[in-house]
Amino acid sequence: MSQLNKKIAVITGGNSGIGYSTAKKFKAEGATVIIIGRSTEKINTAAKELGVKGITADVSNLSTIDIAVNQIKNEYGKIDILFVNAGVFSPVPIGQISEETFDSLMGINFKGAVFTIEKFLPLISVSGSIINLSSINAYTGMPNTGVYGASKAALNSYTRTAATELAPRKIRVNVVNPGPIATPIFGKTGMSEEQLKSLGDMMQNRIPLKRYGQPEEIAEMVTFLASDKASFITGAEYNVDGGTNINPLLIA
Repeated sequence: MSQLNKKIAVITGGNSGIGYSTAKKFKAEGATVIIIGRSTEKINTAAKELGVKGITADVSNLSTIDIAVNQIKNEYGKIDILFVNAGVFSPVPIGQISEETFDSLMGINFKGAVFTIEKFLPLISVSGSIINLSSINAYTGMPNTGVYGASKAALNSYTRTAATELAPRKIRVNVVNPGPIATPIFGKTGMSEEQLKSLGDMMQNRIPLKRYGQPEEIAEMVTFLASDKASFITGAEYNVDGGTNINPLLIA
């Protein structure tokens, strides 16, 4: 029997990378899937490829989240799974952090995540599941990720409190911390090909398994946490990182 049979799932940032792979996995496991993204063209293309519902919304713009929530409420009535996946990565060293970069990272990675949950919470059914996508950068102290890591650490702290507060409604809230994953997120940083290659080589050398993870590997963990197989798991964090966080500062 499919793990997510008859479940209704919403995925933010669902048009590429981990969100796209998770949407594909959710659908294969029997869920009705709605993906949300800020580019109408990209979300429509992904929705058509996946055979799922696509809605345009920008999690940094709360009014567009309201529109998406109302549309889903009118069409589906409720949801069972919320995968808060939308996020951005902008590496910048301490001493060069601009207010614009700070606001973008915190606005999407933390504020956007919190208010996505706030807005969708009335639609989440009893025994529903919320999964937040964070990062091992919440812990690693990796150079140039001061604000990015802080945005993810804040999300992890929020997740623990949300799990406590939503337990009476039997809503489980968990977080997945990926390590380096082969997704398009690094290509959106504005870095040159040479800089991207240097960053990629450095990060791969720090992974004990000596390879990048694949989006499908994160999707497997998210699917497990969304399913009834994880019915006694809430407030938990799972590192899916090839062992990177075993000793993040000393692995060369």
